[in-house]
Amino acid sequence: MRSLPEADPGVPDLRSPLRYLWWNARRQAVPLLAGIAYATLWWLVQALMPAVLGKGIEAVTAKNTGSLLTWSAALLALGLLQAFTGIMRHRMAVFNWLAAAYRTVQLTSRQAARLGATLPKRLSTGEVVSVGNSDIAHIGSSMDILLRGVGSIVAIVAVTVILISTSLPLGLLVLFGVPLMAVAVGPLLRPLHDRQRRQRELSGELSTRAADIVAGLRVLRGIGGEQVFAARYRDESQRVRHAGVRVARVESVLEGAQIVLPGLLIAIVTGIGASFAVAGDIPTGQLVAFYLYAVFLIGPMRTLTEAADKLTKGHVAAGRVIRILSIDPDITGGTGTSEGGVLRDSYSGVTLQPGTLTAVATSVPGDATAIADRLGRYAEGDVTFGPAELRTLPLDQVRSRILVADNDARLFNGRLRDELDVRGAATDAQIREALDAACATDIVEALPDGLDAQVAEAGREFSGGQQQRLRLARALLTDPEVLILVEPTSAVDAHTEARIAERLAKARSGRTTLVCTTSPLVLDRAEHVIYVENGRVLAEGTHRQLLDGTPAYAATVTRGED
Repeated sequence: MRSLPEADPGVPDLRSPLRYLWWNARRQAVPLLAGIAYATLWWLVQALMPAVLGKGIEAVTAKNTGSLLTWSAALLALGLLQAFTGIMRHRMAVFNWLAAAYRTVQLTSRQAARLGATLPKRLSTGEVVSVGNSDIAHIGSSMDILLRGVGSIVAIVAVTVILISTSLPLGLLVLFGVPLMAVAVGPLLRPLHDRQRRQRELSGELSTRAADIVAGLRVLRGIGGEQVFAARYRDESQRVRHAGVRVARVESVLEGAQIVLPGLLIAIVTGIGASFAVAGDIPTGQLVAFYLYAVFLIGPMRTLTEAADKLTKGHVAAGRVIRILSIDPDITGGTGTSEGGVLRDSYSGVTLQPGTLTAVATSVPGDATAIADRLGRYAEGDVTFGPAELRTLPLDQVRSRILVADNDARLFNGRLRDELDVRGAATDAQIREALDAACATDIVEALPDGLDAQVAEAGREFSGGQQQRLRLARALLTDPEVLILVEPTSAVDAHTEARIAERLAKARSGRTTLVCTTSPLVLDRAEHVIYVENGRVLAEGTHRQLLDGTPAYAATVTRGED
C-alpha cells in the first residue's frame, strides 16, 4: 500500500563523504567538544605523571621526606583525576558514537520513505541493508576516535615541550620522530581505502543475493533451483572473503606499525637518555621520567594510527550514505491546491466521478497498473484532480488524499491492530467494520490474541489470500478521499470474492473508488465499468452492457468461456 507521505530528510546538500562527516560533527558539536576536552585532560594527566614520578625518585635519592610526601600526594591527585576524566571520556565517546550512528539511521530511513519506489530502482536491497549493518558502526567510530585523536595530539605536544625544556636533543628527537612515523604509515592508507570500498561493494551485492534467495525460496524449491543458487551464493561469498583478506593484509601491517614504530622511538629515546645519565648530564629521576615518557608515547601514537584507520573506514561508509542521500525522487510535487472532484488520466481517458465505484478492466494487466500509478502520482502523466493538474499539488497532500493499494504492499512486523490501523485513530468498531468488508474477520478470530497478535515479518504466517484480505482491510480503514485498488481479490476463492465485491460497494458508498480487475463478480457490482485496450479507453458502461456490446471486453473478463 503506497501511502507514505513525503518526508523531509532534513539534510543539506552533502555531496562528499568528508562534508557528511563534518556535518555530523557540527550536529553534535557540544557533546563532541566536551568529549574532546575530557580526552585531552585525560591524556595530559597521564603525560604529567612521569614528571611527578621523576621528582618523587629525586626526593628519595635526596632523602627529603617532605618533598617525597608532596610529590606522592600530587601523584595520587593525578591518579584520581585520571580516573574521573577517563570515565567521562568513555561516556562521551559512547554518546558520540551512538549519536552519529543513529543519526545516519534516521537520515537513511527518512530518505528511503521520501524516495519510495525510486530507491529500489537506483540501489539494490543489499546496498541499503549494509548501511544499517556496518556503515553506521564505521561512522560512529569516526566520531568516537576524534576524542582520543585530538587529545593524543595535545599530549604529544605537551610531552615534546617538557622534553625540550629538560633536554633539547631528546625533545627534538620526539618532535621530529612522531611526524616521521605518521608519514611512514601514509602509503598504507590509499590501498586500505580502495580495498575497503571494494569489500563494501561486494558485501552489498552478497546481501542482495541473500535477500533474493530468501524471498524466492519457495519458488526455487518448486523448480529445483536451490543448488544452483546456493552455488552462486557460495561463489559470491568467497569473493567477499578474499576481499576481506586483502583488507586484513593492509590492516595487519597498519596494526604492526602501531607497535614497531613507537617501540623504535622508545628504544632510541631511552638509549640516548641513558647515555646522558651515565655522563652525568641528567639525574636518575629524569632518566626514569624520560623512559616513562617514551613508554607513554606508545598510547598517543597508536591512537593516531588507529584514527587513520577508523577515519578511512568512516570515509568509505560516508560515501555509501551520501550515495543514498544524493538520490532525488523521480516524482516531485508542487505548491498548488485543489478541492478535489473528477480524477482524470488524459492519456488513457479513464475518468473517476466523485462518489462513484468505478472498475477498470484491461486486456493487458500491465495497463491497469500503469493507470493506477499515474492516477496515484507514482508515475508521470497528464492527470487532473478537479480543476488542478495533479503534478502541481504537494506530494504529501496527494498521498493523503489518493491511496493506491496493490498486491506489492507488505505487512510489517508488529501488532496486527497497528498494522491495520496505521494512523492509530480507528475505534474497535471501525476496525471490525473494515475486517467485515474485507471478509477478514475469520482471520482475526483464529488468532489466539486477536487484534493484539504479533505479525511476523512480511506476514509470513498468513496465506496469500489472507494477506490480501488484511491489506484490503487496512486500505479501507485509511478511508482516503480516492481509493484505487489493484486486483484486490486475485488470491481468494470465488465465494469470498463475491462477498468482498458486495461489501466493498457498501463500505465505499458515496466515496470515489477505482478497482482495477477482470473479475466478473467484482465488475458486476461496480456502478461504472471502463474497458481499456492498448492503454486507451475502448468502451464504458455497466458490466452487463459491455458484455453484450463489446466482444473484446467479454472475451477478457470471461476468458473465452460462454
